[in-house]
Amino acid sequence: MSTHAIDIHRVATLARLELTEDEATRYQQQLDRVLDYMDTLRSLDLEGVEPTSHALPVCDVVRADGDRPSFTQDEALANAPRRVMDQFQIPKVIE
Repeated sequence: MSTHAIDIHRVATLARLELTEDEATRYQQQLDRVLDYMDTLRSLDLEGVEPTSHALPVCDVVRADGDRPSFTQDEALANAPRRVMDQFQIPKVIE
């Protein structure tokens, strides 16, 4: 049993939940098990273990930034059905 004293009714009130007594009892037991597990983790000797944000190494494959050929503004807008001040004009979608 956990030595932590968390009032499940107070937590339910803060979360604006209405719990029956059966639910409150079940959630209290589940919360106690979670806190007991946290105590188990807290008791482990982690000296020399580096903290990690991922269980496995993360390697992003990203191409190098650089200049490359692209369209001019006129080429990009060449097939636009409607243009206004060198921009695409689209139908209004929000009234």
